[in-house]
Amino acid sequence: MSDTHLSDISFTHLHLPESLARGIADAGFERCTPIQAQTLPRALAGFDIAGQAQTGTGKTAAFLVAMYSNLLRKEAPADRPVNAPRALIIAPTRELAVQIHHDAEILGQYTGLTLGLAFGGVDYEKQRRILEEGVDVLIGTPGRLIDFYKQRVFDLRAVQVLILDEADRMFDLGFITDIRYIMRRLPAPDQRLNLLFSATLAQRVLELAFEHMNDPELVRIEPDKMTVDQVRQVVYYPSMDEKPRLLVGLLKQMDPHRTMIFVNTRRGAEELETMLKANGFNAEAISGDVPQNKRLRMIRDFHSGELAILIGTDVASRGLHIPDVSHVFNYDLPQDPEDYVHRIGRTARAGAEGDAISLGCEDYVQSLPDIEDYIGRKIAVASVAQELLAEITVPRYERRRFGGPGGGSRSGSGGGGGGRGGRSGPPRSGGGGGGRSRSGSGGGGPRRDGHSSPIRPAPGPTPAVAGEGTRAEPAPRQSSQAGSGEGESGTPRPRRRRGGRGRSGGPQGESSGAPQGGADSGPAPAES
Repeated sequence: MSDTHLSDISFTHLHLPESLARGIADAGFERCTPIQAQTLPRALAGFDIAGQAQTGTGKTAAFLVAMYSNLLRKEAPADRPVNAPRALIIAPTRELAVQIHHDAEILGQYTGLTLGLAFGGVDYEKQRRILEEGVDVLIGTPGRLIDFYKQRVFDLRAVQVLILDEADRMFDLGFITDIRYIMRRLPAPDQRLNLLFSATLAQRVLELAFEHMNDPELVRIEPDKMTVDQVRQVVYYPSMDEKPRLLVGLLKQMDPHRTMIFVNTRRGAEELETMLKANGFNAEAISGDVPQNKRLRMIRDFHSGELAILIGTDVASRGLHIPDVSHVFNYDLPQDPEDYVHRIGRTARAGAEGDAISLGCEDYVQSLPDIEDYIGRKIAVASVAQELLAEITVPRYERRRFGGPGGGSRSGSGGGGGGRGGRSGPPRSGGGGGGRSRSGSGGGGPRRDGHSSPIRPAPGPTPAVAGEGTRAEPAPRQSSQAGSGEGESGTPRPRRRRGGRGRSGGPQGESSGAPQGGADSGPAPAES
């Protein structure tokens, strides 16, 4: 961790319980980060906190230290049932819950307090048995928590500390009804310590805080958009034909050891994994379709360096704490400027520097002006030089998306596999390279302007996917609340004739009170 990222406040000055101080020392923590320095003195004094902080700023340690200190200094309720946790931590995703549990094990290893997890995709009965036997700290995702609660697996009447992490994502993923359901079954706000953290303290988050907390103090740390100065940012403007060749060329040039590549759809992540593996890269895609045990293995391998490239969507990757990321690639530019900031901030954790490379293709380049307005700067433009366009191997069944062998020189107007080396400006809407108009039409069929897409399917079998065009459709432009779930797989969803979208407690896989094997038992998009 960079010293410039730390405050002058030492953990030893906080007068923490000895068993907790030992765990902090073992973790290598000496001085507080800004969010820790501003929240811990207040939380340790018993004040509720609503904090604005991004992943990677030390907020997890902030609320865990406050939680452990509170539990160690207070007696458990005398009438506490055996299956009643003393602290409840709610996270929006499975991976974040696992990460919090891992950090809690390290910091609390000498406290004697027990931990339990409740999230989908792993052994249901094992989780149930542990919680029935009783834990001091329960960490979980909304759907599985409600599932177990309705079955009386655990009791909420003895909760002394409530922590809500990434509150803004709870709204984005449709969990807010579930969150309110849980919070209304806890002891009164003035009978517990309440800690809420969010990337932004937007009005909806503040309303939640003041509704279910005891006059919380607001703590705001500079958002990630202020840390972009520590990231070397560059954007290329490839055609759709050049895009995979440019990515491979850049990866070969940089020899990345720990790289994250972001795409906008789950299907796009899976297809990109296939293409990169075919070209000799150690890459894997993390998505809601991947079994939970495999997902956790992938994250461990990426942490350790055994996995060089991790591909994912914003939903799949949000909340993952992965230090020392060398490069971040925006293979698809995000449609939400905040997502861009979250992405590139992964290579600038704890005051470090890093590289963020964006590919402004025809499908998503229209997002760039909003991104630049949001971060308050122009992103440097690099030329798509011919030497960067690598010859690539494309699996036969992926040629419709990535072109034929050697970059797939496609017939039709614009672009072609040979590239347009030296281009330094954004492509025109609907222009060269087989791009699509801003209306979102294109992809292998007639377009609204009456012209056919220049993309031609290569010979050979391709998987039959309902609604599949010649390449993955970009996620539709929509509000962040409606579009944050990882349901966008590139295949259009059928419309309902009546009744609107509807939701029962959250996105698929996280509905309230689902029976065993329902709410969280499978790989839910929201917990990807």
